[in-house]
Amino acid sequence: MFRKRHIASSLARELLALQPLLILFLFSLHHHTVQCQGRLSKHVSSEPPSPSRTSPPSSSGYRDDPKKIILSMVLGAVTGLVCSVLFALVVRCVVQYLNRTPILKGPVIFSPKIAPKTLQLALAKENHLLGSSPNGKYYKTVLDNGLTIAVKRLTPFESNSPEARKNSVKRQIQTELELLASLRHRNLMSLRAYVREPDGFSLVYDYVSTGSLADVMNKVWENELPFGWEVRLRIAVGVVKGLQYLHFTCAPQILHYSLKPTNVMLDADFEPRLADYGLAKLLPNLDRGTSLYTPPECFHNCRYTDKSDIFSFGMILGVLLTGKDPTDPFFGEAASGGSLGCWLRHLQQAGEARDALDKSMLGEEGEEDEMLMAVRIAAACLSDMPADRPSSDELVHMLTQLHSF
Repeated sequence: MFRKRHIASSLARELLALQPLLILFLFSLHHHTVQCQGRLSKHVSSEPPSPSRTSPPSSSGYRDDPKKIILSMVLGAVTGLVCSVLFALVVRCVVQYLNRTPILKGPVIFSPKIAPKTLQLALAKENHLLGSSPNGKYYKTVLDNGLTIAVKRLTPFESNSPEARKNSVKRQIQTELELLASLRHRNLMSLRAYVREPDGFSLVYDYVSTGSLADVMNKVWENELPFGWEVRLRIAVGVVKGLQYLHFTCAPQILHYSLKPTNVMLDADFEPRLADYGLAKLLPNLDRGTSLYTPPECFHNCRYTDKSDIFSFGMILGVLLTGKDPTDPFFGEAASGGSLGCWLRHLQQAGEARDALDKSMLGEEGEEDEMLMAVRIAAACLSDMPADRPSSDELVHMLTQLHSF
């Protein structure tokens, strides 16, 4: 495919390079044709000279008419211009046709560790269900070579719907998935392969054994896992570094659209990796839904920006600081302001930020100071006005200044 595109581009450059020569050729051809036609008409229409009358030949009869010369030049220029435009359009159409993205069939692999046939066999088996959402299900499966992968099956289209059959939609999704597969960052879940299906796609990622941040926090709330401030801060820094890469390094900018604890995967060292980034824009019919991590502007004008991702990050940071679930009935009471964000902002403004901290983390004085500063950062991220929220670039600097990473 890349060789075909290279050949097409080379052909286009060669044809376009010949375009000025074509214009000169057409102009010259038309100019000489008009001149020859004029001289021939003069020669045919002229009467033979009378033998009785001898007079010196008039030089004006053999001179070109200036008006005809100007006319021939104008017509030649117009003809050359029209032909060059048509020529350029033909070349452009040919190049666009040759460069058109082919619709790939079967598994599309981005990792040398995965073989297409091995992946197809694994997907055909009954796999371990990890979770589900309105858009699809999440599975864990093991390939024949022993590699454990996570598979997310998206079903944004109804079976045999017109949208699912459109080649333009297939090409758009394929192009976007190739873009997402090209992203590499330690805090992102890398797309390793995908398989197109009649009503959606199966996306293949590395399997992360620790699970999501939501799974870890559930264990914390059940007192099954100790979770100190240093680890929580490291998770927050990793999440915002992933956002910084999407917002400032990727061109064009990529927004997450669905940042929440279930989409923050943790490896064995509790290093976070963002999952599901960019999928909402990739699949317009994907159910984004609304949650407590959804920024307020999305409820009013549905305008989503990078500052909307920052609000979702502020909620995650708030959960890490307070150790509280945003769905806790406590936040439904009037005294809490109705949400985790309102409660944090109220305590921050009242100078009582310490009351928001998870009591299981309180200990060393230095760490407590870092946590109180982090409460201020979370409150800024949870501002109702997007313009008042810091950028992911600024947040990386703020949070790394709290602790040496």
